[in-house]
Amino acid sequence: MPKIGMEPIRRRALIDAAISAIGERGALNVTMSDIAGRAGVSTALAHHYFGGKDDLLFATMRHILSQLGNEVRPAMAGLAGADRVRAIIAVNLSPDQFRPEIIAAWLAFYVEARRDAALGRLFRIYVHRLHSDLMSGLTHLPRARAVHIARGLAALIDGLYLRRALGEGVEDSAAAIALVEDYLDMALARHPSFGSLPHA
Repeated sequence: MPKIGMEPIRRRALIDAAISAIGERGALNVTMSDIAGRAGVSTALAHHYFGGKDDLLFATMRHILSQLGNEVRPAMAGLAGADRVRAIIAVNLSPDQFRPEIIAAWLAFYVEARRDAALGRLFRIYVHRLHSDLMSGLTHLPRARAVHIARGLAALIDGLYLRRALGEGVEDSAAAIALVEDYLDMALARHPSFGSLPHA
């Protein structure tokens, strides 16, 4: 029987192990046995906590999205305009987020979201949240222009993850952030006063 109080610790260990295994393989062809071994628990216990690999993948992506949200909220607090948008970019492409194992997990997420309804819903939550966060820093622009820029920024962020997962594109967080900020600067060039909006 599982020890009382150990479930949250072991669930987190299995999630960390799943991220590590997917990152090492660069794909989803990992087994519950492999993940359980990395977490230091039995395969039976891994199934007890998560049921199957799909359930574990869902929990893993929900954890990654939760961690991302926990970083974005304080980063953009008290900021407005371009500063707020740059803070969102910086967190989404931070060294902690843009590491190989997280990138591999995102690639798996993109692929599996097309076939799994629960992951599809989770992916749509991520898409809507990122769009809403970006729009919150573009409120001083005409709405159509703000939507256009927010979609471009989101596409760049997702595209940088996808290309890096496939071994292409920029190699590190700093280069990724610089590339997206270049797009932001060019997009805002038609509204020069926007880039210098004061903090809230």
